[in-house]
Amino acid sequence: MSDEQDGGRVVGIVLVSHSAQVAASVAELAQGLAGGGSAVPVAPAGGTEGGELGTSAELIAAAAASVDRGAGVAVLTDLGSAVLTVKALLAEGDELPDNTRLVDAPFVEGAVAAVVTASTGADLAAVEAAATEAYAYRKT
Repeated sequence: MSDEQDGGRVVGIVLVSHSAQVAASVAELAQGLAGGGSAVPVAPAGGTEGGELGTSAELIAAAAASVDRGAGVAVLTDLGSAVLTVKALLAEGDELPDNTRLVDAPFVEGAVAAVVTASTGADLAAVEAAATEAYAYRKT
């Protein structure tokens, strides 16, 4: 189903990294490989509010709110404490948009697969499945 067919509803993607630069670069890469002009909202949530390495619940929540178009939000993370921060936000119940999922996927390959799949108008389950399948990508 295309974005137009679904009344503008598209899955949003949040990329959580301990580094603002890494999150922004992976977002740029994924959007570029999805065609650049993709209507998929992608938001990096990297580092802390003070620009340090780490994760920020506030930055993650703001990023999720910014990409929410009503079709769900897929959140991909880089390392362990980012996972814990997202899990804590999900446990709160009201910090993230409804239908937000933490996606267990490799950060770069999963982000590309998620954005490319979301750009086809796929639902959240399909976006999550595509990102998760990136674990199977072989480089040899």
